[in-house]
Amino acid sequence: MKNRVGIYTRLSDEDRFKRNKDDDSESIANQKSMLLKYALNKGWEVYNVYSDDDWSGADINRPQFQKLIEDCKNGHIDIVLCKTQSRFSRDMEVVERYIHNKFVEWGVRFVSIVDNADTEVQGNKKARQINGLINEWYLEDLSDNIRSSLQNKREDGLYLGSFAPYGYIKDPNNKNKLLIDPVASEVVKEIFELFKSGVGYYNIAKHLNEKGILTPSNYKKENGSKYVCRAAKYGTKTKWSQDTIAKLLRNEAYIGNLVQGKKTYVSYKNHKTVVKPKEQWTTSYGTHEPIIDIETWKYVQSKFKSRARTSRTTGEVYMFSRKVYCKECGQVFTRQLYDTKDGKTPYMKCKGRKLANHDCINKASIRCDVLEKIVLNEINNQLDKFYNLDELDRMYKLEKKAFNDSTFLKRDNLLLEKEQLQEKVSKKNDYYKSLYEDKLEGIITQEDFVMFKEKFSKEIDEYKNRIEIIDLELSEIKSKEENISTTTEIFKKYKQIKELNREIIDEFIDAVLIGKINPETNEREIDIEMNVIKLD
Repeated sequence: MKNRVGIYTRLSDEDRFKRNKDDDSESIANQKSMLLKYALNKGWEVYNVYSDDDWSGADINRPQFQKLIEDCKNGHIDIVLCKTQSRFSRDMEVVERYIHNKFVEWGVRFVSIVDNADTEVQGNKKARQINGLINEWYLEDLSDNIRSSLQNKREDGLYLGSFAPYGYIKDPNNKNKLLIDPVASEVVKEIFELFKSGVGYYNIAKHLNEKGILTPSNYKKENGSKYVCRAAKYGTKTKWSQDTIAKLLRNEAYIGNLVQGKKTYVSYKNHKTVVKPKEQWTTSYGTHEPIIDIETWKYVQSKFKSRARTSRTTGEVYMFSRKVYCKECGQVFTRQLYDTKDGKTPYMKCKGRKLANHDCINKASIRCDVLEKIVLNEINNQLDKFYNLDELDRMYKLEKKAFNDSTFLKRDNLLLEKEQLQEKVSKKNDYYKSLYEDKLEGIITQEDFVMFKEKFSKEIDEYKNRIEIIDLELSEIKSKEENISTTTEIFKKYKQIKELNREIIDEFIDAVLIGKINPETNEREIDIEMNVIKLD
């Protein structure tokens, strides 16, 4: 029976442009031709040809790569054939997982022609591992070079965003330069003038919505852009909101400056974005024509500094601040003062009823003194029910069970991650020992050995640092578990409460959810979610 071979080819931008553009030696077609001839000469039967074009060697989610792995797992392939090991993967962990582990388990042989990698040849493993390390370092160096290149472009004042800020378009002759959009720029000017004259976010948004002015996302879409607003539902028009207005008024692009590099990827392997510290952002001045004059800009920015809210009387935080929410829309209830026959009376209302892009049906307010009485009665009711040793003991057991249920998965995931990291440290140490032996035998030079050693030491330190963090998290979980009786201690602390304050609210109340008024009964549902277990 002939050996069934799966031919794998790959090409990405990192390979496409690393050589002369006229050099076709790395093309998909050339790889296929070379590998098909090699398989024919060996007398192997080609089961399938798998090709991933424009995919990085560090990306394990390549579609044809995944299909190849699945066919290997299902026993359809005896040999995986590539031009070089780097075509299969540049990630050392992937090389170890499949070439040196899963392929062995599945009885699959790996062969790459140019670098003579062959899992059937004894003594070939170290060479494959060194190739894997070199390929991974290449990706890391490439990532560093790209980041450095992008940073240089930012410092040179070149615009690197995928889409121009609202009010601008990209120069058709230079995608890194911004030009004023004659239509949208007038809207930007109007927003600044309205805010400058004392109009707030809500009324500015309402004004633009009533005039039928397209939001930035809809305007871009109407003008042929591929920009997609995550907050908008598919096929629907978005509305101007306070958040959109607030962000626009703070964008330095409108005075001709570029503030870039606010976010970055975790690493060349992990493409999750993280926000960089503000001091690491790159600001370039006077890179394009401004829409807003500097005097208007300074005046608007100065108004932001005076918009902080504090209590008009005591300066203290209201006891229910960020504790009361609308049961219908989820927005926070805010405190307001209304004129009544008794003078200024504090009420709380759903913030959603006055949002420009929101229309909450829960429009009725609730008096603060009424809400305080309801919450006070509920807390005292719970104290009456719990204030005996039998109930405190029962609550302790329930709390402990709830804690264990909520932390079980997190604790197991942390333990699993720690085990995997310890295994990586062990493997890196084994690699180091192998390299040391190679140095003694003259297989690698002293310079190469020092380079490898530094690389291994850095990676091992990173793994060990993460293990220390995991140990701290596990320690915190254990500490919380040992002190689970804190909830019962709260009940022991109070026997009966006469007056509420912020401290008591924080100890007992997680959230208060207020529903709309029932027109038939003239009553509303009020759910009190307690930090402690509620006895039914």
